[in-house]
Amino acid sequence: MVEKKPYRVLLYYMYVNIENPEEFAAEHLAFCKEVGLKGRILVATEGVNGTVSGTVEQTDLYMETMRKDPRFANIMFKIDEADGHAFKKMHVRPRPELVNLSLEDDINPLELTGNYLSPKEFYEKMQQENTIVLDARNTYEYDLGHFRGSIRPDVETFRDLPQWVRENKEMLEGKKILTYCTGGIRCEKFSGWLVREGFEDVGQLHGGIATYGKDPEVQGDLWDGQLYVFDERIAVPVNHKEHVIVGKDHFTGEPCERYVNCANPECNKQILCSEENEHKHLRGCTHECRVHPRNRYVAEHGLTVEQITERLVALEKETVTQ
Repeated sequence: MVEKKPYRVLLYYMYVNIENPEEFAAEHLAFCKEVGLKGRILVATEGVNGTVSGTVEQTDLYMETMRKDPRFANIMFKIDEADGHAFKKMHVRPRPELVNLSLEDDINPLELTGNYLSPKEFYEKMQQENTIVLDARNTYEYDLGHFRGSIRPDVETFRDLPQWVRENKEMLEGKKILTYCTGGIRCEKFSGWLVREGFEDVGQLHGGIATYGKDPEVQGDLWDGQLYVFDERIAVPVNHKEHVIVGKDHFTGEPCERYVNCANPECNKQILCSEENEHKHLRGCTHECRVHPRNRYVAEHGLTVEQITERLVALEKETVTQ
C-alpha cells in the first residue's frame, strides 16, 4: 500500500457574486493564516480563484469551512498530494476580475459558457472528425505539455486570445471546438466568448487538465508532457499510461522539462533548459542577457570578470564549431 503524503495542494475556483472583494480578501487572508495555509488567492466581484497548500488536516478544515458558506457550497477542489508546502507565503488579493480577456463587454460564465465535458467525454470528442482542440493557456504552458494534436495559439497572455481567434477565424469556422486550461477557470470565459462570437459547437474540459489527469478511467491518456502549475512545483504529471516529453531545451532543442527564469531581471523570460546549459549560458536566454550588468546568475555564483569572459569565449568557440 502506497503511503499517503502529509501535505496537499488545493486548486479551485468559483464564479459567484462577492459584494465586497476587499473586505472578503482581508477576512479570508486572516482565516488562511490562522489555519496555517500558504498560497495565492484572487477575489473579485465575479468570484474566487485560488491555489493553497497545507497539511491534510489544514486542507480538510479549509474545504469544510468554505463549503459551509452557501456561496461556495458546490465548489470543486482539485487535490494533489505533496511532501510539503508549494508556496512560501499566503496572499489573498482583491482584483477587478479573476481572468482578463480585455473585453469591452465581459463574459459572465454564469450566463454564457461552452458545454461542460467530463474527462471521458473530452477524451472521446478529441478523437472525432472535424474537431479542433484549442489550448487556452500561454505559450510557455503549452510548450511544457499539451493534448496531442492541440493547437498552440501564439499568445503571450490570455487577453490576447480573442484577437488570435479573429485572425484565424477561417481555421475554426464550421468545426467542433474543444478548449482546455489548467483548472477550468479561463475556459469558462473563453468558451462563452467563442459562443457569443457565433461558434456553434463549443465544449470545455470541466475542471481542466488537473481533473483530467486524475480521472481513473481516462488516466490522462492523449496528454503529452507535464502540466505547468503556478507554484513551486512548476510541473506535475498528467498522463499515467505513458510519459512523452515534448519540452525542448532553449539552447539545444533536446528533450527537456526543466524551467528556469532568465537571469536578466529586465527579461525574466521562462525558458526550458538543462542544468548543464544553465551554467554554460549563465542562465541568460540571449547573449545580451548573459552580459547584462545585473545578471542574477553571476551574482548568485560570485563570478569574476575573468570567469565570465572565460565562459563566454568557450561558448563562442562551441557555437563556431557546430
